[in-house]
Amino acid sequence: MRVLPFLAAGWVLLVALYGLVTSRNIIHAVGCLAVAQSSTYLMLLGVGYRRGGTAPVFSDIAPGSRPVVDPVVQALALTDVVVGATVTALLLALTIQLRKRHGTVDPQQLTGLRG
Repeated sequence: MRVLPFLAAGWVLLVALYGLVTSRNIIHAVGCLAVAQSSTYLMLLGVGYRRGGTAPVFSDIAPGSRPVVDPVVQALALTDVVVGATVTALLLALTIQLRKRHGTVDPQQLTGLRG
């Protein structure tokens, strides 16, 4: 089992979390959240990778003749990309509305949101 994709996913996640914690701008925080989401792509690539694997189309090869990759992991990665893009677009739209109403995207200056 290869460990490099998992180490890369962990490193990307840690960098994104550091950026998220130290962010003083909501747009920067949304970008860091998108980078954190991309670490899950690396994780899924690490789980679904198979050396010498082919596409899971069985019409041209005999069953069991060579390894195939898992199509469920590919579907999860594609779903992850779509959900990540949707969440990022929604958060950026909310940030635009926040800027229109409060005049800033700095979380420290959003006094109207304090309880």
